[in-house]
Amino acid sequence: RIILNGHEKYASIGTKKSKGTKVFALAGKVVHTGLVEVPMGVTINEIVFNIGGGIKNNKEFKAVQMGGPSGGCIPASMGDLIIDYYEITKTGAIMGSGGMIVLDETTCMVDVAKFFLNFTQNESCGKCTFCRIGTKRMLEILERITAGEGKENDIEQLEDLANKIKISSLCGLGQTAPNPVLTTIKYFREEYEAHIKEKRCPAHSCVALIDYKIDTDKCTGCVLCLKKCPVDAISGKPKEPHTIHSETCIKCGICYDVCKFDAVIIT
Repeated sequence: RIILNGHEKYASIGTKKSKGTKVFALAGKVVHTGLVEVPMGVTINEIVFNIGGGIKNNKEFKAVQMGGPSGGCIPASMGDLIIDYYEITKTGAIMGSGGMIVLDETTCMVDVAKFFLNFTQNESCGKCTFCRIGTKRMLEILERITAGEGKENDIEQLEDLANKIKISSLCGLGQTAPNPVLTTIKYFREEYEAHIKEKRCPAHSCVALIDYKIDTDKCTGCVLCLKKCPVDAISGKPKEPHTIHSETCIKCGICYDVCKFDAVIIT
């Protein structure tokens, strides 16, 4: 179309600093996923709700992760942000190749940071010391935090390492690798603090920090969860409330998935 209509027509679309359109790979917890082409200047909410159809299963919109593994997370509270190269960079994320992963309330932001840092850490060529060793140290800290072994100064140490990696790395990978960590700390610091200080995962995602229990007021004693449990961690008689034994439970979540009465709760 640019060849047919000329560059002026294409440049008339978009914002003052970011002309034209952008193709995004829309993925994650939205109803409709796929490749979407939008004019520069649309908002995050327009893509998530008008094009993506909103969040699956009526969950709450939490954030979008933009820019691939070395991109960043933008909270739902900034959903009215217009999308262009400059505005996205201001948030701490990057446009990258157009990846946009939508996250809902069940997503742990600490775990998201760990997931993407694991990728970039593996991809480090090792030439720059801070990128080679710093990303490994950051990943170790995140692994401790999600395992319920976080320490008081972990957040500050992550920020310190991240900033040193960004300024001392020679290539784009090292310069952007800390972005998922820095943006999740910036916008979701309370989740890090809950993991470290309270040994609790607000999203009920980190296996080491959750427990499964049965609400005796809702349990009908249908025995479905008891039959499905792979490690026999549930006991109870038919038509009587059941019990999950935490010392045996492997937290696979099968009981939660099969219960038809919402009697299994995650704490």
